[in-house]
Amino acid sequence: MIGLDVHFCRFIKKGGSSWQARNTHTMLRALLRSSIHATRRAVAWNLQDLSPPSEKHLFKYSAQSDLKLWEVYGDSEHGGLSTASLQSNGGIGIFSGNLSEALSNNEAVKIKRSGFSGFRTIEGLGRLDLEPFDTICLRLKGDGRCYISNLRTESWVGGLTEAEDNTWQAFIFAPKDKWCELQISFSHYLPTWKGRLLYAKTEMNLARVTGIGFSLTSTGGPESVVYGPGPFKLELDWIKALRVG
Repeated sequence: MIGLDVHFCRFIKKGGSSWQARNTHTMLRALLRSSIHATRRAVAWNLQDLSPPSEKHLFKYSAQSDLKLWEVYGDSEHGGLSTASLQSNGGIGIFSGNLSEALSNNEAVKIKRSGFSGFRTIEGLGRLDLEPFDTICLRLKGDGRCYISNLRTESWVGGLTEAEDNTWQAFIFAPKDKWCELQISFSHYLPTWKGRLLYAKTEMNLARVTGIGFSLTSTGGPESVVYGPGPFKLELDWIKALRVG
């Protein structure tokens, strides 16, 4: 803007008709106003870019179409006898079933222990960029069991395992028959490989989150929680990413 003013003053000093001077003056004033407006828009855009939103809605379960983004899995795929389903009822996602530690008599059984199930986002949904955030927030109601929150991220070059994705897990306790909003800091997720904790120092690739899911097993858990074979039920309203730090 200073450059425009200087250029204009030099033009007047060189002379020319008063009409030319007035016409040039009007043109430059219009150009100056346009430059100011463009600068203001650019500054506003840059400020929004530097200050990302404090939350991002990720998933809801208000309709049957929302369930198409998820798939249920469990030991029944490998010879176990646990059952599980994911349904929508009144705008709430309900993950329920029965954990069994028994194995079928089929010779094709691929596992030695059963009693696990879960649900996760389907392949091909694309990546989630959660780098501006530091926390996952869930509105849920549980059954007193301990569940596992799972995140999958693209592996860094020379990552934790040979797989393309890394798995990160955090335990969550879902209070029985009581709705609550549960916040899980990304710093609380630990890297795992096939259910085993990896003792490695690396950062989660939050700019490339490839999947989200939840699971549970019949074994383990604090003394105060429900565990063992039997029925389970986890209700979810929504999942968000937050920036609380």
